[in-house]
Amino acid sequence: MTETITMTPVGLVHTRRMAAEDDAWGPEAADIVLDSRRFGPAALTGLEAFSHVEVLFHFHQAPAETVETGARHPRGNTAWPKVGIFAQRGKDRPNRIGATICEILSVDGTTLTVRGLDAIDGTPVLDLKPVMAGFLPRGPLHEPLWAKELMRRYW
Repeated sequence: MTETITMTPVGLVHTRRMAAEDDAWGPEAADIVLDSRRFGPAALTGLEAFSHVEVLFHFHQAPAETVETGARHPRGNTAWPKVGIFAQRGKDRPNRIGATICEILSVDGTTLTVRGLDAIDGTPVLDLKPVMAGFLPRGPLHEPLWAKELMRRYW
């Protein structure tokens, strides 16, 4: 496969967080401001009826030379097993795409304010999707112990 996909961000993240740190993202509020050249307030109409939104974004400050295509220890922690890049959610992924489910705080014109977005100021937003119960996992969810430990202070 050698197909190239080109995307244009739908908007940008505006937040106080300037650095991609590993923990304490839960209380963070962030504004997602849509590109007004492409979108008007109608693009967000009805989103306020949902409690959460899934934000797809680009890890724009993750250098291309740090992209991982094999296995590594999550966060470089050798106490955790080496797992493939597709078995973790780090920023150094092949296409540097992040996805986070956030609480919707408000919708005002072309600005969506959310809580719990683990993206830094200036992050390009690729898409927004309302969180619907019907798309959440059906059946029990399970994960390895290292993943639970990794997330202990994340939010």
